[in-house]
Amino acid sequence: MSLEQEINKRRTFAIISHPDAGKTTLTEKLLLFGGAIRTAGAVKSNKIKKTTTSDFMEIEKQRGISVATSVMGFEYRDKKINILDTPGHKDFAEDTFRTLTAADSVIVVIDVAKGVEQQTERLVEVCKMRNIPIIVFINKLDREGKEPIELLDEVEQKLKINVTPQSWPIGMGKTLKGVYSIYEQNLNLFSAHSKGEENLVSITDFNDPKLDETVGKLEADHFREETELISEIYPEFDEELYLAGELSPVFFGSAVNNFGVRELLDCFINIAPSPTATGTEEREISPYEDKFTGFVFKIHANLDPKHRSRIAFVKVCSGVFRRNTAYKHTRINKNLKFSTPTAFMASKKEIVEETYPGDIVGLVDSGNFKIGDTMTEGENLHFNGIPTFAPEQFRYVDNSDPLKYKQFQKGLEQLVDEGVAQLFTHTINNRKVIGTVGSLQFDVIQHRLLHEYNASCTYQPFAMHKACWVKTENEEQLEMLKEKKYKNMATDKKGQFVFLADTAWALNTVKENYPDIEFMDQSEF
Repeated sequence: MSLEQEINKRRTFAIISHPDAGKTTLTEKLLLFGGAIRTAGAVKSNKIKKTTTSDFMEIEKQRGISVATSVMGFEYRDKKINILDTPGHKDFAEDTFRTLTAADSVIVVIDVAKGVEQQTERLVEVCKMRNIPIIVFINKLDREGKEPIELLDEVEQKLKINVTPQSWPIGMGKTLKGVYSIYEQNLNLFSAHSKGEENLVSITDFNDPKLDETVGKLEADHFREETELISEIYPEFDEELYLAGELSPVFFGSAVNNFGVRELLDCFINIAPSPTATGTEEREISPYEDKFTGFVFKIHANLDPKHRSRIAFVKVCSGVFRRNTAYKHTRINKNLKFSTPTAFMASKKEIVEETYPGDIVGLVDSGNFKIGDTMTEGENLHFNGIPTFAPEQFRYVDNSDPLKYKQFQKGLEQLVDEGVAQLFTHTINNRKVIGTVGSLQFDVIQHRLLHEYNASCTYQPFAMHKACWVKTENEEQLEMLKEKKYKNMATDKKGQFVFLADTAWALNTVKENYPDIEFMDQSEF
């Protein structure tokens, strides 16, 4: 198969949502359809002992939430599909934001009862900034929730995107009869005991008496009224507008019942984009270029606890990545060769000989990689747009066991390299300070240090408003800042100066007093 054919068969997308909207459950059912797994697991259940494929970390199994992005690949109808299952919780949004740089499209999952929630708004805003095509899946249709038209209005108003429904429910919760696929022009009847088996009825004319016989006269009439209304309000689906990020198709279903998922997947593989061009500081990279390029968007420490390995996740942007071939690491200006590049199914991985644009390849890392690093066949390129955000919660971190200092240091360094938190050294006392965007990350670090590195840590309060990276060409002002505000100065893991502001007022004051110094809310790796 030619490079062009390999590229055109690939679909790489992220699934995003507010916590508990059913994102990880939907991922499981997509994997089930693709034959990647035989039995779907439960995010958190006393009855189902199999946990989900994507939530493989111990803390994820215990809490029933995703705390790190999982990468999964499978084949479906001659297409190679790469799913990036992202954390929904706002405390882990930084991981999700970086993952979106590796996605060519997204599926947004919305709870039918809760509607559009705050974290969904933030994530969609990032997608819109990048013009990423969006498909909306309104989930949990087997429960009582908001009226479908009300939900569409909410999606348009809160997410500020234009929508076009491509399926429509008949009933909801206890009265759910089925979902009509506007895209395929058939009715999928719902049964709570169907175990995901479909009962499809072909209906192209809504006045067909078969509709009344199938769902009942009252429900059929209500369905006809609603579909007539939405045909007047919402535009017809236009693939070009979708690919430009200007129109989002909407599907309804129930992921836990495997209902409406196939319709979503079949439409997705038909309309979702194959790998697209990627921007660098130097030029735009076309996926169809012969030479390999790729960038690191995620690092996962200790993916396999038995081998204590660290894996760098590389998005292949152009050309072909080949095993045992030397590629240039542009930041350190060295050629590196990889004997065990891997493809992923969450924590499970297998060695691959070749990977193509759109694929995610895992490289065993001994400490060479940082998030945002670029690999090429010799050209000096720097991929941009992979941010690290200024933390807003801070704590001193101390080693609890002096005999385990090496384990503590190694664990802390590797976890920070993943981007789950920022590590600062406070200038005044050389104590280590962990900064995060959410309090749950402190629990994750503590849990993973103990269970993955056999090290323990304790935290102490450290009252700070915000950390800002310092950038200036006025060395005199910088020295003055370091001298007068030495209690507020720190360095990050790369040795760059950071100003720790006690309050918003203190930050505004120092900006006024040192006009030649830029205090940045985020930096790029």
